[in-house]
Amino acid sequence: MTPGKRFLTSEEIRSLSGRSDLWGAWLVAHCWGLILGALAVFALWPNPLTFLLAFTIIGSRQLGLAILMHEAAHNALFRSRALNEFAGEWLCGRPIIADLPEYRHYHLTHHRYTQTDRDPDLRLSRPFPTTRASLRRKLIRDITGQTGLKQRAQQIMFALKMAGEVEGTPSSQDLAQAFSGPVIGRAIVANAVVFALFWAVTGAWWAWLALWILPLLTWFQLVLRIRNIAEHGAVEFSDDPLRNTRTTLANPLERLFLAPYRVNYHLEHHLVMHVPAHNLPRLHRLMLDKGHGARMQTARGYLDVLRAASSRPA
Repeated sequence: MTPGKRFLTSEEIRSLSGRSDLWGAWLVAHCWGLILGALAVFALWPNPLTFLLAFTIIGSRQLGLAILMHEAAHNALFRSRALNEFAGEWLCGRPIIADLPEYRHYHLTHHRYTQTDRDPDLRLSRPFPTTRASLRRKLIRDITGQTGLKQRAQQIMFALKMAGEVEGTPSSQDLAQAFSGPVIGRAIVANAVVFALFWAVTGAWWAWLALWILPLLTWFQLVLRIRNIAEHGAVEFSDDPLRNTRTTLANPLERLFLAPYRVNYHLEHHLVMHVPAHNLPRLHRLMLDKGHGARMQTARGYLDVLRAASSRPA
């Protein structure tokens, strides 16, 4: 049963669940528009400040693409399944080297077993709360690219394994099969398009490396971890949908850099996972109007989340 049915009527759920192709197209266009806009600002006024601005905005919108892929995984980005599959895979997932079908399987398992021993995301939430020193080490590994490089290496090794790698050094045929396969091969195709787009906007061949790959390995990993902590870090290990996940109230700067496309309303998403992101604030207000606010796990902002996540004494 959908957890939200414990708190909402079927009519209320239906009123919130309507999908819109216009909304889906606007969200995808908005995400890529911010990416290309930040790139254009740097191209017009190249200096360290505009580079840093473009770097962080692009890394945050890479998280935005991941969130829109998540919407498509729930068939909530567009009305038709075909549009969800195309946009989720080619416009959102592949450019950030993510696989929509694999992610959908993983993520729906997380919804089914949230904060239980069968939750595949438990490894992300179980360590919290931790100490400040431990959290600092994790964030440093993210921003310096250690986490990103490790994950990309794991993806490549998985692709090699799927291509039929045996004991010993991978052969050139194994490598060719891995990088022409559906996961890595499609990511290469998508990134070839991004490479050409970045070169066309900036006139610099290295723009893709400096302002797409580098943010993907660093800033994206940092904001991804903060988002993961906010959603399930330092909450109850129980089956109570109002206590085993968290909604974080985000200000405009936090929405720009940490919480694109209403991803901060995570408790509401777990209540009714097929509600489109733009309707989650309405669902939040409805839950408050029904008197559930006192029980809902809510944070006032991402600094509060990080304080709670690092509250264990050294």
